[in-house]
Amino acid sequence: MSLNQLLARLETLKRAFGAGNAPQAAALIETLRKRRFPDAASLVRYHEALLFFRAYPPSAQVARLAESELRGFARRVPRVRDAGSLEEPEVSGIAGTGVGAVFSRETARHLLRRYPGQVRVYWEAWDHPERLGIEMPGLLPLMSDDSSVEADAPYRDWLEAAGGLPWMVQRLERFDALEMPLRWDLGACEATRSRMRLPVRKLFYHRQALIARRDVSLETVPDQPPLPLRRLPQAEGERLIGLACDTSAVRYRELYGFTHGDPRNVLALDAGRGVVFYVWGVPPARRLPLRAYHAVAIWKNGVPIGYFEGLSLANRIEAGFNLYYTFREGETAWLYARLFRLFHQLGGIQVLALDPYQIGRGNPEAIGSGAFWFYRKLGFRSVDPGLQDLTRREESRLESAARRTPPALLRKLAAQPMVFELPSTIPGEWDHFEARRIGLRAVRTLRERYQGDMRRMRREGRRAAGLKPGQASPDWEALIAVMPHVGDWGPAEKEGLRDICRAKLAAPEWRYLRLLHAHPAVRRALLAMGDRRKAAPGGQPEGLSGAGF
Repeated sequence: MSLNQLLARLETLKRAFGAGNAPQAAALIETLRKRRFPDAASLVRYHEALLFFRAYPPSAQVARLAESELRGFARRVPRVRDAGSLEEPEVSGIAGTGVGAVFSRETARHLLRRYPGQVRVYWEAWDHPERLGIEMPGLLPLMSDDSSVEADAPYRDWLEAAGGLPWMVQRLERFDALEMPLRWDLGACEATRSRMRLPVRKLFYHRQALIARRDVSLETVPDQPPLPLRRLPQAEGERLIGLACDTSAVRYRELYGFTHGDPRNVLALDAGRGVVFYVWGVPPARRLPLRAYHAVAIWKNGVPIGYFEGLSLANRIEAGFNLYYTFREGETAWLYARLFRLFHQLGGIQVLALDPYQIGRGNPEAIGSGAFWFYRKLGFRSVDPGLQDLTRREESRLESAARRTPPALLRKLAAQPMVFELPSTIPGEWDHFEARRIGLRAVRTLRERYQGDMRRMRREGRRAAGLKPGQASPDWEALIAVMPHVGDWGPAEKEGLRDICRAKLAAPEWRYLRLLHAHPAVRRALLAMGDRRKAAPGGQPEGLSGAGF
């Protein structure tokens, strides 16, 4: 049997769990481990199949074989004739390769601390080394004597004389302005996709068919038992956040909550079937002014398989879900429902909102994967009545004929946000909400009513709510000054508003969300100020056609 036929058979078994398939998968891996992989494409196929079976093993034997092959995978890379293509973003992170990318200062410091000697300036890929001549002279004596007048100043020599990259990320506040690419030679380190693992006492084996989307209901989430949880010690929280940063960096990504996560408030929630969610927020200094921010790292049988980013306000969350492409043939819908259970359990979330990018606007990958229909079949709907009608017509056509929705139509369906609401919510309450509108309204009010005097705006906000200095963030003081009729609220409503302000400053932010949802006057004010259909001060009413989250 040819190499291509063996790989195709192994890939087929990823979708065919059940009696008798585990021995077949083990036999195929035993055969393939003895084969030579002459090109990158076949090597990637083998790697991804092994990684899938390590996360979704049908038996202990398959798990052991997959793990053994993955741990020694670096030795296969030099034998591939086109090994450079193994570093493309779609497949990066394989042991024995490397990553070249522009990282933030925080991520650069993280990588240098954890992987000294493996990270360097990627000089050969840097288009603008002359930017060092702008940013560094104030830090180095006499450098401007060279950089200010010479056309070919040896910036590499200056940097190495100062202490190299480690010195720069520690001393240069404007490091990000350099857009300096770094090269991370992964080798066989534990951060690679091939080798990154968390210890697991007992693996979950998939001896039956995976849970299909048709067997998942988001409406039943409130009726499900709470997910077992435990709070991690700070040291363990730091380790988990560090691993999350690594999983993103090897995929050329950074996530705000991974880069700035709060290790003091990391929770581990057992979702079942070998899945553990690690969720955390950000410390007060990094907190968003209005929405609550939470990041979730998703691990299955000790393998990182994806992440979730949630931006929440009251009982609504803007949901960003990314399952790494290797695992998208797994139990994606079930995972999504369990993530919803997590946020419903901890923060009282009842409404899920999707940015159009998640379903395909400006996102070819989402169009190719049919992301719109994944969410639609989970119960999501467009916030645009016209697109709701178009969706129903396309559903009728799909029922009557075996066809796929053309990409052009998917792009049209993805033009506006989608939402899912539990039956207990007010239908359509959040349909036209956009957090950005509140900020724009506040800025226009600052300009028009307060002539740019931020201190006066904040004082009026504190006075209206009966707040003392320091009881609310500067942003919330300004926000209160924009809220309509706060001065007319009764004592109980104002005390509730003060509780919300104090909760926003505390950690974690789960209580802040619940207090917001339980305060009808604040929720109504935020919904009104964030309504895309209403005119902001100094502006005209705006329709959905130009909207986005």
